[in-house]
Amino acid sequence: MPLETPTIYLDHSAATPVDPRVAEAMAPFLGDRFANPSSIHDAGRQARAAIDASRAAIAALFGARPEEIVFTSGGTESNNLAILGACRAAGTGGKRIVTTAIEHHSVLRPIEYLARHEGFSAEVVGVDRFGLVNLDALEKSIAAGATLVSIQYANNEIGTVQPIAAIAKMVRRARRKSGSNYPLLHVDACQAAGAYPLDMRELGIDLMTVNGAKICGPKGIGILYVRRGVALAPLMFGGSHENGLRPGTENVAGIVGMAEALRLAAEHRPAETARLSRLRDILASEIVARVSGAVVNGHPIFRLPGVLHVSIPGADGEAMLIYLSSRGVHASAGAACDAGSNESSHVLTAIGMAGDRIRGSLRFSLGRNTVESDVRQAAGSLVEVLNILRVPAVDTAKTA
Repeated sequence: MPLETPTIYLDHSAATPVDPRVAEAMAPFLGDRFANPSSIHDAGRQARAAIDASRAAIAALFGARPEEIVFTSGGTESNNLAILGACRAAGTGGKRIVTTAIEHHSVLRPIEYLARHEGFSAEVVGVDRFGLVNLDALEKSIAAGATLVSIQYANNEIGTVQPIAAIAKMVRRARRKSGSNYPLLHVDACQAAGAYPLDMRELGIDLMTVNGAKICGPKGIGILYVRRGVALAPLMFGGSHENGLRPGTENVAGIVGMAEALRLAAEHRPAETARLSRLRDILASEIVARVSGAVVNGHPIFRLPGVLHVSIPGADGEAMLIYLSSRGVHASAGAACDAGSNESSHVLTAIGMAGDRIRGSLRFSLGRNTVESDVRQAAGSLVEVLNILRVPAVDTAKTA
């Protein structure tokens, strides 16, 4: 039988493998320690203690209080709870939301729903060609009055990182001026959680989303940080779990795994950030040197260490991905939840990219298991694929 092609997984922005240490921490709660944490017997109290310890550990990493940590099923639920919950709880506190053109759809679509069905207005602030939000326009929009400002910390497609601490200062100034509890700042930090410290004392934000699937933790578990004093209306009803904001029996194994994943991310962050940045730059250099016309997208400085988004004029992104996958290189065209959509990426459109560059776009996202030979082989495989596809952008002289 022929040998299988080794897999080079470069789609960590979509999902990450569970770290073995995370799986080890979770294992008891997938086996003998299965009890419902709401039960009052010893087994139930052990499960509750595991949740309490995990919540306290996560709060300490975030510079927060344990009661400010709410567990959900993932990033999408956390974003929906933050946006719908904060706006519905505001009552007469206003009916205006400010966001940017490159947010994840789990942010944009709840905002669209509120605008269409619940009387809110939404202002979408533009970004520059690198994906950075226009801070002057954002400040003017916030100063005009808002219930909620929702800004992504790091973009999931092009990797651009926003100046969240500076934006938080804008929001706090507007709140002092309004003399009310609004506007609030919600930050989708799903892509940033593994790459940057998330200390609420330094960032000064009100609501923050984190997803276990992006940090070598389990899927199906997320966090919504809710600053003390921020009112949210629940989306679901039932029990009093998670301060009444998220009814249902808690995912004990997922919660324990999330705490361990965040601990490991914090422990290894400095070294891992430097390592991934170097590998990303090697991959970028290889592609730009070997493929004529290849363009790196996103901000050249303020960007995630492990994300490289490139455009290859004349190529078809879907075809490249299929051929790369046949060679064991797994990448993506952008957000995994948009796969199969016939619509162009709203992120790439917002940064001013034309149709040909959008169609020829690929995202390589590196992770904890990526090594230098992986990125060099991925670049070589891309050149092979483009030659097969007869894309004239390939500089074959440089690949001889």
